[in-house]
Amino acid sequence: MRSIPKPTTEEYPAYSHIYMDLMADDGRVLEHMWNNFLTIKALVSELTDAQLLYRYAEGKWTIKEILVHLIDDERIYTYRALRFARHDHTDLPGFDQDQYTSNSFANERSLASILKEYEAVRKATLQLYEHLPEEALTRGGTADGAENYRSVRALIYHLAGHELRHLNIIKEKYLSN
Repeated sequence: MRSIPKPTTEEYPAYSHIYMDLMADDGRVLEHMWNNFLTIKALVSELTDAQLLYRYAEGKWTIKEILVHLIDDERIYTYRALRFARHDHTDLPGFDQDQYTSNSFANERSLASILKEYEAVRKATLQLYEHLPEEALTRGGTADGAENYRSVRALIYHLAGHELRHLNIIKEKYLSN
């Protein structure tokens, strides 16, 4: 898979450092994303229905909801990357992740259907990034306000770090008991 250098701090909003800091500075973000998907798939495939539907506190998401949240985020951030890569300078709207999750009905779905969708979205994301022109990686734009500027490569690193953060939360909050 192609190498994509890690973005500089000017290429993403300050709050994104919680995701960026989780990522290696080795340019192998696409490879890491594929491996992270495989890790998550193996981890959750071994869980019982009770574990997949467990909430460690009131108002927290289940593992199934986290997985669909990751899928939703990947679709949205990849769409933003496509728009920015193609020189679209339109300020894109934000989204309410809690609203998305409460309307995803993830808990009514089979784990197999969620993982099938997750894999399809991941493969599409990787294909997009494999074939973007090099100069498109440093193009950028805004979503949810001018203070939320991101470059195309910052979007993929954000996604990868966001996924790692949720993987860590699953291990710490859901599976450590």
